[in-house]
Amino acid sequence: MQDSLTIGELAARSGVAPSALRYYERLGLIQAERTSINQRRFARHQLRRVSFIRIAQQVGLSLDEIAGALASLPQGRTPTKKDWARLSARWQSRIDEQIALLERLRSRLTGCIGCGCLSLRRCRIVNPTDTLADEGPGPRQLLHE
Repeated sequence: MQDSLTIGELAARSGVAPSALRYYERLGLIQAERTSINQRRFARHQLRRVSFIRIAQQVGLSLDEIAGALASLPQGRTPTKKDWARLSARWQSRIDEQIALLERLRSRLTGCIGCGCLSLRRCRIVNPTDTLADEGPGPRQLLHE
């Protein structure tokens, strides 16, 4: 097994487009070394970082949150099981919040999205005279329950 992967190999193996990999590299989420002819080569452990980024994005975490988490992992070696466990423990409450938000969205999606609503005529009972506007922008009841 090779010790390094080209950007095409990393893209094929991770399911992430080469353009996204270059973007992740620019953000410092992953690192590549350059060959004498200036081609990117990624250490095999970068595949785990890319997989982690994909999963974290799928659960709704921002690239800033992901960057903060990855900054706690070692750069020069493959993260250990203990490294990943420590990182994931810090995210437990954030993921729980995301799950709660998704559950609220699922239960209310067919009715009201918690105001900030575009249909005040139909929402007069839930949000008479747009009282939720005093609490701030957006779907107040859904996001801040």
